[in-house]
Amino acid sequence: MRMLFSYLKPHLGKMSLGMGIKFISAIMDLLLPWCLATIIDRVIPTRSVNAILLWGGIMLTCSVLAWISNITANRIAGRVARDTIERMRHDLFERISTLSCAQVDGYTIPSLISRVTSDTYNIHGMINMIQRMGIRAPIMLLGGIAITLTLEPVLAGLLLATLPFLAVIIVTISRKGIPLYTQLQKSVDRMVQVVRENIVGIRVIKALSKVEYERGRFDSVNRGVIDREMTAGLTMAVTNPSVNLILNLGLTLIIIAGAYRVNSGVSLPGAIIAFMSYFTIILNAMMSVNRMFIMYSRGSASAARIAEVLDTPEDLLLQPAEPKAAAEDAHVAFSHVNFAYPGMEATLRDISFSLKKGETLGIIGATGSGKTAILNLLLRLYEADSGSITIDGLPVSAIPPEELYPKFGIVFQHDVLFAQSIAENIAFGRELPRERIEAAAQDAQALEFIDALPDRFDHQLEIKGSNLSGGQKQRLLIARALAGKPEILILDDASSALDYKTDSQLRAAIREHYAGTTTVIVAQRVSSILHADHILVLEEGREIGYGTHAELLESCESYREISQSQMGGVIDG
Repeated sequence: MRMLFSYLKPHLGKMSLGMGIKFISAIMDLLLPWCLATIIDRVIPTRSVNAILLWGGIMLTCSVLAWISNITANRIAGRVARDTIERMRHDLFERISTLSCAQVDGYTIPSLISRVTSDTYNIHGMINMIQRMGIRAPIMLLGGIAITLTLEPVLAGLLLATLPFLAVIIVTISRKGIPLYTQLQKSVDRMVQVVRENIVGIRVIKALSKVEYERGRFDSVNRGVIDREMTAGLTMAVTNPSVNLILNLGLTLIIIAGAYRVNSGVSLPGAIIAFMSYFTIILNAMMSVNRMFIMYSRGSASAARIAEVLDTPEDLLLQPAEPKAAAEDAHVAFSHVNFAYPGMEATLRDISFSLKKGETLGIIGATGSGKTAILNLLLRLYEADSGSITIDGLPVSAIPPEELYPKFGIVFQHDVLFAQSIAENIAFGRELPRERIEAAAQDAQALEFIDALPDRFDHQLEIKGSNLSGGQKQRLLIARALAGKPEILILDDASSALDYKTDSQLRAAIREHYAGTTTVIVAQRVSSILHADHILVLEEGREIGYGTHAELLESCESYREISQSQMGGVIDG
């Protein structure tokens, strides 16, 4: 909860003002039954109309002040809750953006989505409720008890006798509720994951007639959420009937005792009526306290989940560079690199290669051989377990992110286009001139289909570019990577949807217009890396071949088999 206090700290002034207004509102509400008792027991017997009107006016004034104060305080509470959650959600999103890929894998994307959405919503409700009832409910409870002690000490003693039982019920149930709500949020994480998988894979699901299967899978996780919500809800719901039972038993005793006292002339009717009103106030205050405990249980569980992300330590810290490292000649170099994804066996074993500026490295191998892992390490999305990875002689771990990432132009294997115009997707917030955007599109062989569109570069794309073909999407992604004239171009299976002619024209354009750019190409087709200066052949994370196309045909049996199956062993492309 310290994390939550740090977010509330800038709003303490507003919260104090709101709670002060709530205090006034509560006092006004507490005065009403007392005024009523005074009118019945003291004013009416005098038969003074003026006195009755005076006290009636006092009651009306108290009611209006309570109404205005409540509205004002509730508006302040709403603004504080809104502003607090806005800042918390922003910081949480920013922190998630800086998590390493290993940390994201640990939390899982559905869990992070749930924390940004439903968890922040739970905290919003808790902050709002605490401000609205955190002052009012205790004042109404304690104030009501204090006034009843002055009105009818004997009857108030019966009321006080019920309070210890109420406290035990609320505290016991609340302690059980927080772990249950934590489990509930984990079930929500799982449901978000299933929904996300269904949305992303909707085409495959429909194509394979698996709608009913996926519906059953969703029903299963949905039932899990419902069951946990019911368990938590029923556990917390025990509070209301239990509190009502105890208070109503007390109320029954109070009515019986009050009737005897009025009949014997010990108590006045107005005092008993006022006492009953205060009893109702105390009952409502107890219900409000109960609701606060429920909201607190949900909110504190969510706050712990959010604090867990915000307090996650930096995983990829900037490391000091060795002074002699900067003197190396290679632009990009791997030296005896070993790596394994968290919880998995070794993904890369003893990988070494060196590229001079402007050279091209082609990486080929079977699925799961570690091709994309090399790119992830070069981008420092993950940290290598051992070995060194350098750019211009400096370890990537010594290059600040704001300097490292602008060096790259990247097309990932599963990349994303946004629901924006073509020009905005290519520029990607870099404020590139239109001429540069068009040149990048031409180099990526995308200009032909863009010119055929009515709005050309202003053509609006659907989410994930769903209104484009696979080849069109890949060409736009390549244009995005080329638009910034990167030092290092990374193409991760970026031409798999291109025909051989377009692929050849793309490679020719890169050689002609990006001669100084060091290029790393991950490909399934030998033709895509045929003219690379170096080709790295991987198998189960190990380097089984390294050299030019011609050299590998002579020295690497696996590469020779791939080449013969695809191209008949062609050496000269």
